[in-house]
Amino acid sequence: MNTLERTVSLGLRAGVTLSALVVGLGGVAYLATYGGQPPVFVEPPAAMRSVAGIVRGVLGGQSERIIALGILLLIATPVLRVALLVVAFIRERDVLYVGLSALVLTVLLVSLV
Repeated sequence: MNTLERTVSLGLRAGVTLSALVVGLGGVAYLATYGGQPPVFVEPPAAMRSVAGIVRGVLGGQSERIIALGILLLIATPVLRVALLVVAFIRERDVLYVGLSALVLTVLLVSLV
């Protein structure tokens, strides 16, 4: 396995592991707070639909927002992978793959907005 493959593999593993830990922490906090109550299914508040709202909730210790942050980290993992590939291909001076990776990264970032 070459350096590029190791870097991408490490990035993916780290992203998924971090995401799982954050979601697990949020899940434990959520169950500690609401575990004894019957489930109530409602539409999430508007603040849960923005990264800033999720981060504010995490800083406030809201368990639902901690879970949402973990999911955001999981979504960001493949985006990080493509960004790492762009950098790696720039270092290798592979113009074709830099262009293709940059195009894929652009599509991913635009789709998140």
